[in-house]
Amino acid sequence: MKTVKVAVVQAAPILFNLRKTLEKTAMLVEEAAGTGARLVLFPEAFIPAYPRGFTFGTVVGSRTDEGKALWLRYWENALEIPGKDMEYLGAIARKHKIYLAIGVIEKALQGGTLYCTLLYFSPEGELMAKHRKLKPTAAERIIWGEGDGSTLSTVKTDFGVLGGLICWENYMPLARMSMYRKGVQVYLAPTADHRDLWQATMRHVAAEGRCFVLSCNQFVTRNMYPEDLPVIGELQNQPEIMSKGGSVIIDPEGKTLAGPLWNKEGILYADLDMRDLYKSKMDFDVTGHYARHDVFQLSVTHQPETVDGSG
Repeated sequence: MKTVKVAVVQAAPILFNLRKTLEKTAMLVEEAAGTGARLVLFPEAFIPAYPRGFTFGTVVGSRTDEGKALWLRYWENALEIPGKDMEYLGAIARKHKIYLAIGVIEKALQGGTLYCTLLYFSPEGELMAKHRKLKPTAAERIIWGEGDGSTLSTVKTDFGVLGGLICWENYMPLARMSMYRKGVQVYLAPTADHRDLWQATMRHVAAEGRCFVLSCNQFVTRNMYPEDLPVIGELQNQPEIMSKGGSVIIDPEGKTLAGPLWNKEGILYADLDMRDLYKSKMDFDVTGHYARHDVFQLSVTHQPETVDGSG
């Protein structure tokens, strides 16, 4: 397949509401698939929320009951894998015959830990792979556990190899290299980073990996948060626009194909010419002629083989 149409969804969930967010996901996938998109990407922690602005009642040395109550609300609306809500997402992909990649908060079936996770569904509705964020950033470590090398996943499709990292994992050079070494061609970067600086990072990843990069963020305003959340008063000093977005699609030489999209919900589209991958590697191939395997070696513990989801 020489070209493929892809879609990047910049939207907010129905915050802290699993059921309504699943319904919104179905609506947005239908819109994107209706344009002919074969791959649809959603932001980091789209289900049920990226809980921007909250402290969860934590300071060094103590936690509050109110903060734990907020975390419980978050936990109750997280996604079990496997489970009926995961199957619902698979049914959405199957209905529209698309590859679906979506950021979720995963509820561990054993124990109570939450993980920031990226799920990959096939056009047949199967969960092909998942990736748990290796290193939650700053205060994220209070609410999410750490992933490991066993979920540094890549997926073979009928148009190329999908893979990627979540948010600031993209600042981890060895994590990026683990993706390049697996032959990633369409690199997914769901994020919560809405700084202008993030755009430079995404262009760098595309040029470094000689891959297409799809970065996807939420657009969130303060009034989207449910008023009955515990410690909702913590948000009083937050700006009205809490995440301005910045979703973008970039080609293998670092050129922007669509976006960045700021200050509104919307869907970005681009037709990826997969031949551009090979043209771009004439002068730079990070795992090929520009690598020095006699000097540098990378060892990744338990990284899985590429999953074949090409049908």
